[in-house]
Amino acid sequence: MSHNHQKKIAVINDFCGFGRCSIAVSLPIISAMKIQCCPLPTSVFSNHTGFESFYYTDYTEHMNAYMDEWAKLDLRFNGILTGFLGSPEQTSIVERFLKKFKKQNTVVVMDPVMGDYGKLYPTYSPDLAERMKSLVPYADVLTPNLTEACILTGTDYNPDMTDDRLVELCEVLCKMGPERIVISGLERGDDLVNFVCEKGKPVVTVKEHKVGPCRSGTGDVFSSVIAGDVVNGVDLVCAVRHASGFIAKALQRAMELDLPKTDGVCFEEYLKEL
Repeated sequence: MSHNHQKKIAVINDFCGFGRCSIAVSLPIISAMKIQCCPLPTSVFSNHTGFESFYYTDYTEHMNAYMDEWAKLDLRFNGILTGFLGSPEQTSIVERFLKKFKKQNTVVVMDPVMGDYGKLYPTYSPDLAERMKSLVPYADVLTPNLTEACILTGTDYNPDMTDDRLVELCEVLCKMGPERIVISGLERGDDLVNFVCEKGKPVVTVKEHKVGPCRSGTGDVFSSVIAGDVVNGVDLVCAVRHASGFIAKALQRAMELDLPKTDGVCFEEYLKEL
């Protein structure tokens, strides 16, 4: 009996019980887009690291056995979405996963969750950042923020990078493997801009008015919607517009409810629109 009659996306990310991020975001969003979401946890958090206190369990030692069971079931994935990795060792495990499960028609969306505002996240080591570069060639769609794009290419961070310089940055990333790049969350005045670069096509910028403060998990919402759309055959620019508009609504609702920034965005109220 085949388990491959329905579209499936494997999501390699951490699981966070509270705070609306990572697998806890991807699972409902991808499911709402009529695709089966199959999570492979990299770590388990009670709540994310933006809180003053959290409980954390590393899942590295379990990941290989976990994926081997999927191989026994002969699971075939239409998409693979990768996010936060907790240790340098996990890059080798993810590479093994990609070699095993990435087929000709599998779309790999890679969100290299590494840092922001020109710096690595506190939990992210320079060694892990360096080893992330080895995974980039497997990506079909890469969705870094500006900090992550600079880290991956060895470029000095500049928050006011011109469009011409961003094009050069994307060209370097494309030479590393992925032919579709989205540099996300660029702050331009009162707008947030997503810079979409596809090999052989003109660059497109997708703008949304900035709604309130930055909140946890918006990057996970963004990459999850994009992964669902591209697996469903949607053009990348349309997928970015879809994700950006969805996040803007959820941000607005979070403001109306006066939620703490750590609690993420109220995407649940708009899942039916996906």
